[in-house]
Amino acid sequence: MTDLSHAGDDRRELISFRIGEQEFCVDIMSVREIRGWTPATPLPHSPDFVRGVINLRGAVLPIMDLAARLGLGAADPSARHVIIVVKLSERMFGLLVDAVSDILSVTDDVIQETPDVSCDKVRNFVRGIITIDNRMISQIALETLMPQLEQQAA
Repeated sequence: MTDLSHAGDDRRELISFRIGEQEFCVDIMSVREIRGWTPATPLPHSPDFVRGVINLRGAVLPIMDLAARLGLGAADPSARHVIIVVKLSERMFGLLVDAVSDILSVTDDVIQETPDVSCDKVRNFVRGIITIDNRMISQIALETLMPQLEQQAA
């Protein structure tokens, strides 16, 4: 576990993961489990970034290809890929990523604002940037990933 906090500050824990050569993270409180890749059953007329659904202990769980959702190209899942099961606003969904990297313990002062770039989508999906030992880790805003949740948050 990488600790990037100052004594006495409020800490938050984040799970970092890789998509290609890039690193991202999400709040650990949203993560329900991490499991190996399971082929998903496609759903007709679903967005390109939705791989389909899997059976998670009797519940139907939609699986999102996070690389495709972030505009990084669709993943070609293998046995090394993982699904991060997250829960947000009483909804659960899986995020297909290349690999889980680390658990980070950070304080707000080490999370830098997302750079002001011409594309608003970057600011919608990325809540902030954490820099650690020559690594730049983008913190994902989970509530903007699923279109239904994005509309509820508005």
